[in-house]
Amino acid sequence: MQAFFEFLKANPYILLFFTVGMAVYAGKFNIKGYGLGMVAAAVVVGCALATWASTYGVKLQLDNFAKSLFYYLFMYGVGLRVGPSFFNSLKKDGLKFTILAVVCSIMGLVLVVVCANMFGLPPGAAGGILAGSQTMSAAIGTAEMAVTQGAYKLPEGSTAESVSAMIALGYGVTYIWGTVGIILICKYLPRWWGVDAKQAAKDYEKEHGVANVDDSGLTGYRAGGLRAYRLENKEVAGQSISQFRGKNPQYRIVNVVRNGESAGAAADTKLEIGDVIALGGRLEDLTANMGLIGPEIADAKALNIPLDQAEVLVTNKEMEGKALKEFRNEDFAGQLQVTRVERGGVPIPLGADTQLQRFDVLFVTGLKTAVNKVADKLGKVARPSTSTDLLTLSAGMVAGLLIGQINVPVGDFSVGLGNAGGLLLSGIIVSSIVSRLRFFGNTPNAARNVLEDLGLVTFIAIVGINAGSTLLAQLTGKIALFIFLAGFIASTIPPILTWIIGYHFMKINPAVLMGGVAGARSHSGPAREASKEIDSSVPWVGFPVGYAVSGVLLTVFGYFAMLFSK
Repeated sequence: MQAFFEFLKANPYILLFFTVGMAVYAGKFNIKGYGLGMVAAAVVVGCALATWASTYGVKLQLDNFAKSLFYYLFMYGVGLRVGPSFFNSLKKDGLKFTILAVVCSIMGLVLVVVCANMFGLPPGAAGGILAGSQTMSAAIGTAEMAVTQGAYKLPEGSTAESVSAMIALGYGVTYIWGTVGIILICKYLPRWWGVDAKQAAKDYEKEHGVANVDDSGLTGYRAGGLRAYRLENKEVAGQSISQFRGKNPQYRIVNVVRNGESAGAAADTKLEIGDVIALGGRLEDLTANMGLIGPEIADAKALNIPLDQAEVLVTNKEMEGKALKEFRNEDFAGQLQVTRVERGGVPIPLGADTQLQRFDVLFVTGLKTAVNKVADKLGKVARPSTSTDLLTLSAGMVAGLLIGQINVPVGDFSVGLGNAGGLLLSGIIVSSIVSRLRFFGNTPNAARNVLEDLGLVTFIAIVGINAGSTLLAQLTGKIALFIFLAGFIASTIPPILTWIIGYHFMKINPAVLMGGVAGARSHSGPAREASKEIDSSVPWVGFPVGYAVSGVLLTVFGYFAMLFSK
């Protein structure tokens, strides 16, 4: 094995991507749906490899520049993802879930710092415990930045390597309960309080017409349709299209074929016996009055209507708070279908009473003219693109790094966002501006996902490798036990307090609050499990706002966990 480890040491790029690949592979394994995931697996695999190599006298180490680079890319990608929803969460109904997220995040930080000081844990442990107990892997980076940028003064006898190793150890020991614990808490909190969350979800669904976002996305049902009919009804013949629409507002004539040629669908077009009419509308309307025009036929020319698929970004302030059912009488009604709504990058339950918020994204499919009308009314149409505006990406990165240079004196030390926090803020600002203007700064979801996924897992892998060489010298059973206990306390108490505040003081629907607690801990797993537990997608209603806010706070708190744990 020594020859193998010597080979890895001599080929750092192979070492890096071998570790990343093994982490992704190991992260796929789970027991009854619970597993480490690739990010947590990266620190385990990296530490294990480096520790194993150290027993052969081989010290595996990777460049800190590469570590910082990947982490900075990740942080900017996170900012791009949460930007629009982050600012949108600071008003109206989102304020409740914002408060819950702030309370939960601050409580997690306070408990970590108190436990680290009370148990006398080694330098660096607090940063790792925060990241693991709150399942916020990105906090490892800000904890490391506190050391590398000098904000965290190394205690006498400590080295940057030993502190980094304790960050990795604190994360690894507390992450598993941090993940499993919050899932169990979110699932069973209503039972502990004697609340029937399933009935609460049904009441919410009935009141708001919510559909289940977890149902299969490919079904035979389509809310809207387009069909062709041959005109044989003499009562309809002679009417203009506008007259037909006046008598039958639930339908839209989108094309007329006469004598084998398309006659279009102008409002003053007179309908004649034998015309083939392409009729659009809701499925129940198209099947409720079959003899209105005549027999249905399969006419390719009549149905040769340009269809479109697009994402519509809601930016019009006048649309704020409007329910989807309020658009039933618009010109585009019946000509398109809303297939999904995302808020803060997270799908939310879709129903007739679903109220729009600014910067929601509606995924629509239908007639091209109707899609354009919807976009004009609600905001802007955003069509999928594979290109990335690298100029804006570069400018955003530079701006973030400059913001990170700003420090404010506080007592004997100075406090600032650091490079990581600056890039997070820059990403939020850039994505918020782009969401309003849309003519620059395009970063497709796939490109952003690469920034986040590859950036984080690679960074964590490097942390694990660099920490592993000194881990054995610091690890004792007593330290590991105290680290686990600190993580258990910091992971368990905040979500329970969050539930108490949301349920007893804010009077939030229990089913919605289950997702709100998951969002306050910035973890999608509990929301998913809560939805399965009560067989409803209602928990996802409370998830997006808290997810955006706590994701930012917990990431930055890795930095403060180090500063306050001295």
